[in-house]
Amino acid sequence: MMKMDIQTKRVYESPAKDDGTRVLVDRVWPRGMSKEKLQAALWLKDAAPGTDLRKWFNHDPSRWQEFKKRYFAELDGNPQTVHELRQLAVRGRISLLYSASDTQHNQAVALKEYLLSKKKTP
Repeated sequence: MMKMDIQTKRVYESPAKDDGTRVLVDRVWPRGMSKEKLQAALWLKDAAPGTDLRKWFNHDPSRWQEFKKRYFAELDGNPQTVHELRQLAVRGRISLLYSASDTQHNQAVALKEYLLSKKKTP
């Protein structure tokens, strides 16, 4: 079993030394955010939910469980990106960056759950 160190963080929170590798997992660049300010090592657009799913979910907590089910199915179809994230998380802490104001119902939280549920050897 591989240990993965994954945290989620809003892009508008200041970068911290203990963030590890900062990975933006939004499909759209965060409004008002410069590359310098964000300090992300990677921008993995493909780790974000597809546009149709993102628009359907619209950060509606009542759609959370169905959103995760659909998003996980998208991730299952994107093994390269999932593998890349898992490799990073095994090497050291990663921070999945997101811009949503809802800190409990967003793709980074769902992605962390997905990655931790797939703990087989990369």
